[in-house]
Amino acid sequence: MKQTAVEWLVEQITNGDISAREAIKQAKEMERKERLKYQLFIGKVDEIVGFDKTLELLKECNNKIL
Repeated sequence: MKQTAVEWLVEQITNGDISAREAIKQAKEMERKERLKYQLFIGKVDEIVGFDKTLELLKECNNKIL
């Protein structure tokens, strides 16, 4: 399973592999890339199935998770 940026950050700081400052910087970059990937995915889904269906799917996903 792929680690989240927070899990990776905790591991790096706990192991002392790199400085906390450097680990935080890298974790922020990981989060930025994940957000961009999410936005690109939503854009592609919107392009294929349309805005209304995409919005409906997002609402359904959010309701299932919460």
